[in-house]
Amino acid sequence: MLAAPRLIPLHLLGLVATCLAVWLGFWQLEAWQAQRAAEARDLSAMTPVALDTVLDPDEAFPSEAVGRPVRLVGSWLPDATFYVTGREHEGREGVWAVTPVAVCQEPVACPTSSALLVVRGFSPDADSAPTPPEGRVDLSGWLQPAEGSGRPDPDPSDDVLPELRVADAIQRVDQDLYGAFLIAEQAEPATGLASLAPVTPESLPEPGSDSGLRNLLYAVEWWIFGVFALFVWWRWGRDELERARRSETPVTAGAPSRGPEDG
Repeated sequence: MLAAPRLIPLHLLGLVATCLAVWLGFWQLEAWQAQRAAEARDLSAMTPVALDTVLDPDEAFPSEAVGRPVRLVGSWLPDATFYVTGREHEGREGVWAVTPVAVCQEPVACPTSSALLVVRGFSPDADSAPTPPEGRVDLSGWLQPAEGSGRPDPDPSDDVLPELRVADAIQRVDQDLYGAFLIAEQAEPATGLASLAPVTPESLPEPGSDSGLRNLLYAVEWWIFGVFALFVWWRWGRDELERARRSETPVTAGAPSRGPEDG
């Protein structure tokens, strides 16, 4: 009965839903484990390597690259400079000055190259930050994943952002962006009376206590969904069998009795 051709698609649907839920659960579990491993190690003291050996422009940020020192060559994009508020340095609150760098070995390729957001340094406020740099640059720093806890931007029209989100920054840049940012190892030289204080990985905001736990809960949620899909599949099969039994059972209520003369 359950192997009838008309029921095969329903079996496949239940099988696909269950397998997909199990796979997604293990995927979230792996993300949780990778985040815990990244938090347990410190890569900031390692020798810098070329950016393209760690991250490609269209690649999702690898969890094992958090804090990895990298170096790059490119050109500053000063017109795309913005500032990230809510940052602290030596007990003072201020902003990060962020300017993208078009990553390119040859200047002729820079207009079409992907850009990486670079934290140039810390300033008490956006108005006192020095003028963004221009021209070619060869720098190194610590790679970090883009932020994105969902804090709203009270004024989307200005150049001050609440977080270093690629989704917000890409609206200010005419080129593709890497899904990460770089903390410059050394702050740029002072321009006139304005200067930036260097930012270090220790200056990063503390991650939320539930950042890694969220992936673990997602894994459990997907597995619960898989169990529910199995239950629905089993319940449907049981109901089909019960319906088949009822249709095969003869109806005896109200049937005429047979007498002896009927043999």
